[in-house]
Amino acid sequence: MTITKSVTFIAKDGCESKMKELLSAMVIPSKAEEGCIFYEIFQYENEPKRFMAVETWENEKALDGHKTSAHYKIYKTSYEPFCTDKYSDELEVLK
Repeated sequence: MTITKSVTFIAKDGCESKMKELLSAMVIPSKAEEGCIFYEIFQYENEPKRFMAVETWENEKALDGHKTSAHYKIYKTSYEPFCTDKYSDELEVLK
């Protein structure tokens, strides 16, 4: 069963460029991972401090593999100083 998540990040004032850099660095290596169906980062045009990652994985094993990747570990140890809030939601595709 596929897993789709959205992860929202709110950058601290003045940290929008750094958040954009950190999050953008995740796209290419994440898309190359086994089991990645979709992975994109969005920045809200009307609220540039807000970013959203939308990702879809083939299954839990693929998502777990993503969480153990080298680029994920770099992101996890780097984003907090530039972010005031982060939350995620699991999404269901309507049929």
